[in-house]
Amino acid sequence: MKKVLLLTSSIFGENGNSSQLAGYFKAATEGKVAITEKDLIALGLPHLESAEMMSWMTAPAERSAEQAELAAISDNLIEEIKASDIVVLAVPLYNLGIPSQVKAYFDRIARAGVTFKYTENGPVGLLEGKKLIVLAARGGVYAGTEYDSQTPHIKTLMGLIGITDQSFIYAEGLNMGEEPKAKALAAAKAQIEELAGAL
Repeated sequence: MKKVLLLTSSIFGENGNSSQLAGYFKAATEGKVAITEKDLIALGLPHLESAEMMSWMTAPAERSAEQAELAAISDNLIEEIKASDIVVLAVPLYNLGIPSQVKAYFDRIARAGVTFKYTENGPVGLLEGKKLIVLAARGGVYAGTEYDSQTPHIKTLMGLIGITDQSFIYAEGLNMGEEPKAKALAAAKAQIEELAGAL
């Protein structure tokens, strides 16, 4: 049974539209995959600061107690991804980008020498062989336009660490009236069910 790391990131919790998409995924894959859920909002990661980054650059045997504690934050998050076959990110669009809590998470999982390495030909990801599924909820319609800075950010960041097998499912126009919202969610649900059937 494949292992799934399901990441949610709505500031509205279970009432968020992206959380609803995550619920569709859980229902569509029930009994087919083993899901570990992580709410990035509840996780409460702070903005990355120099002390935490320096803890990564210090050899484990030479870390102070404080550095060991700081390094463990990133280490544990990375181990969760390493243990997963599929990463599912349910994400809203806030001010045309990812929630800041997702950025704080990305800052901990993209680590040179751990999840990617620098070579003379550029960076190479070290977490190959995994799949990314992004369930994106948006109030307006932005996919494929210059206003969507979220999709390229996620694609590039996850590609950096080696997760290049990526699928994006969008539910857009969710704040443009009840009928467009219902149609968009129904279409996204159908896509999620189709994707789940192929896992």
